[in-house]
Amino acid sequence: MNFPFYIARRYVRSKSSQNAVNIINFVTFLVIVIGSAALFIVLSGFAGLKTFSLSFSNIFDPDLKAVPAAGKFFSLNPQQEEQLKEISDITFYSREIEERVYLSYRQKGDVAYVKGVDSMYRKAISVDSTIYWGEWAASGRQGVVGLGIANLLGLTINNFQDPLILIAPKPGKGSLSPQSFQAASLYNTLPVVLFGVYAIEENLDHKYVFTDINLVQNLLNLSPDKISGINFKLAADADLVSLRSRLQQILGEKVALKDRRELNSALYKMLNTENLATYLIFTLVLIIALFNVVGAIIMMILDKQQNSKTLFSLGTTIRELRRIYFIQGVLVTSLGGLIGVVVASLLIWSQLVFGWLKITPSLAYPVEYRLMNVLIVLATIVVLGVIASKIASSRISKKLLA
Repeated sequence: MNFPFYIARRYVRSKSSQNAVNIINFVTFLVIVIGSAALFIVLSGFAGLKTFSLSFSNIFDPDLKAVPAAGKFFSLNPQQEEQLKEISDITFYSREIEERVYLSYRQKGDVAYVKGVDSMYRKAISVDSTIYWGEWAASGRQGVVGLGIANLLGLTINNFQDPLILIAPKPGKGSLSPQSFQAASLYNTLPVVLFGVYAIEENLDHKYVFTDINLVQNLLNLSPDKISGINFKLAADADLVSLRSRLQQILGEKVALKDRRELNSALYKMLNTENLATYLIFTLVLIIALFNVVGAIIMMILDKQQNSKTLFSLGTTIRELRRIYFIQGVLVTSLGGLIGVVVASLLIWSQLVFGWLKITPSLAYPVEYRLMNVLIVLATIVVLGVIASKIASSRISKKLLA
């Protein structure tokens, strides 16, 4: 067995004759355990919040989406559609048109996005689970709106006598004044009978009105081949790289292909930045806490000074003596970090199973157990422990032994 490791292990297990030294060592070890556990709990909490936040935006986001590289719309001709149907990696695809419109209902108004979709939209996007009232119906003059829009305008479903009116300016040049806006020749209208109301989260609930794509094309004076996006549902074993290349060849350079991460790049960047900032803050706390390790090792060096003199007299070099206390510090920090992760893991698992910490009475605080977070915490503790142990063990010198 390695001699410095053997002595360091004995020092870790043995108690000092000085009670103050034992108290300092215990407090140091406890601080490492608490610090590593806190870091792991925070990382797991942010991982859960990230997944929870993205689950809302991902509901309307397909596996892969074709959007205009520039402008609002692009063309999809029948030949291109036939080529898309021949791709085995695509399970379903759905065409859509999205544009901002004005909503009018019983002297009330609001601005939202109309999303015209075809009959394959329900298969490409799992929207049935979002329905709060009624049913999903977006064909003919039927429509589905968000719960926020429904509450704001006082909408009711299956109201054939008083439908929701969608208003969009006709394409043209020049500006619209409040007086000219009253002229019916300047805008198109589309009455929509609501058959369902969806509910996801506040922002999305105030955003969309779903209806038939052909009606929206007429509302916006677009030709039948003009669309603003194609939603692709991919097979489980689809090769995304080769599929992107093939779709790009079919759709041309005027179309950009984006996956869920690219569609929500700003949200991903915000969540990753918050996660990194939190990690750095707690790492700074750990750095301050690990100064206790430096002090504890120095106290141990002074406490074991006579033993060190004896070892030095028996032929142990200064380098080996430094290595003894260096290994001791690394063992203490690594063991404390490991115990802290184990304790935190039990708390995370209990939250996943029992949901004892609640955001609302019906919603448990989201956490997520990830092996990567375990490795990050242990690596952080070990690296900081190595630095602290190196600083403390460098106090060993011939002058001290003399």
